[in-house]
Amino acid sequence: MKYLRKCLIGFGILALVVALLLWFLPARLALPWIGPQLHGLRLQQLQGSLWDGHAGQVLTADGHVMGRLQWTLSRRALFGQAQAQLEFHGPPLDFSGGMQRLPDHKLEWHDVSLRAELGTLMPRTSLPLGQPRGELQLNIEHALLQGGWPLQLQAQAQWRHAVMHTRDGDVALGDLHGQAQAQAGVIQAQWHDDGQGPLQVDGQLQLSPLGWRLDATLRARQTDPALRHWLAGLGQPGADGDVHIQRSGGLAATLPGAAATNQSTKPP
Repeated sequence: MKYLRKCLIGFGILALVVALLLWFLPARLALPWIGPQLHGLRLQQLQGSLWDGHAGQVLTADGHVMGRLQWTLSRRALFGQAQAQLEFHGPPLDFSGGMQRLPDHKLEWHDVSLRAELGTLMPRTSLPLGQPRGELQLNIEHALLQGGWPLQLQAQAQWRHAVMHTRDGDVALGDLHGQAQAQAGVIQAQWHDDGQGPLQVDGQLQLSPLGWRLDATLRARQTDPALRHWLAGLGQPGADGDVHIQRSGGLAATLPGAAATNQSTKPP
């Protein structure tokens, strides 16, 4: 009986020591567990704890410094209830937002703010319509994800000083604005211009795991040859100068009117 009591006391002390270590675990000691989840990114100049920490440098796999990271992680994560607040600041990207892991492999984000320099972040690949450049600002009030897909979404976006960089030079598009909502996994997005830029835009996109549908009208406000040439790559302008784009894919292609649309437009 004495032996059993000593064993129980020993296990109790050991459990208390482990709990205290986890409760105050320094961030640098937690790095071996965090590292594999960063997909090639590396954290340096770590300060604070696993629960409230700071990385003075976030590096890419090739050693390029992207910026600095600060995080707050709820200790409820020890009981499977992960809640975190993240802030990242760097020349090409600023990000802040709150995250909570829910049952059924769902992830909830709230109060997300993102600023990205597209010319720096986008990969240097040759795209038919060029490479997007300018500053993207994204605000997500609420997003509920399952398997990476938004079941619910409320977001607004601005593409400031929008430019498409092509082989023939830069094509200025102006400032574009958009918003997106999602319910039951179906995303509805709308975007338009600010009413003053070189490109007039009015577009809608419906997107779900089963298919997508795009309907947009674009028109050049100015006699910019580069812009008109770029628009001609999207479709034949009508007599009024408008370029109408109607495309769909997946099961959306079987919806009424989609078949005629696909025959009258180029593939994306």
